[in-house]
Amino acid sequence: MINRIFIEHPQSVDETYLEHAKFAATFSFWLFLAAGAALIHAIIPAAFEKTGSRIIAKLYAKTHNRGQ
Repeated sequence: MINRIFIEHPQSVDETYLEHAKFAATFSFWLFLAAGAALIHAIIPAAFEKTGSRIIAKLYAKTHNRGQ
């Protein structure tokens, strides 16, 4: 059970548990920034016009085809 919860998924993307935790935490940080930029853009359309989209595109590029 412990193996399934903590080890299987990180191994599926060729990472250790700690490497995967760091990747996921960094990913979360950038998603948080993208969300903040999008929220500000919703209020002030001239601000952060492409910031959220640019961050999401970079995150997608990092995760697309991982573990395949």
